[in-house]
Amino acid sequence: MSRDRVNAICKRFPGAEVSDPWGGGHDAWKIGGKMFACIGAKIPGVSVKTDSIETAQMLIDANVGVKAPYFHRSWINLPWETDEDELRYRLENSYRLVRKSLTKKAQSALAPFD
Repeated sequence: MSRDRVNAICKRFPGAEVSDPWGGGHDAWKIGGKMFACIGAKIPGVSVKTDSIETAQMLIDANVGVKAPYFHRSWINLPWETDEDELRYRLENSYRLVRKSLTKKAQSALAPFD
């Protein structure tokens, strides 16, 4: 897996936008202004949101990912070596979690994602 592959997956999510809010080469993917994935400038891999601290810890314990530095404990960092199906699932899940947290009005303005 690579930065280019993650970006290719994320750019097809309805309403997803990428920016570099801190400068220095980060790819922060957002929906409605809220981040759902972030590729750091120096730390390899992609950080994604999970539904809870417990889920994040379970994934860390199962060696799926590691604690995402600088993020809430409900986020994990998936290394580039992550299986592509797992990576895609985690990116989609993070996107769905953040999309669901948007206002109903913001959600209704987005194309469906199934």
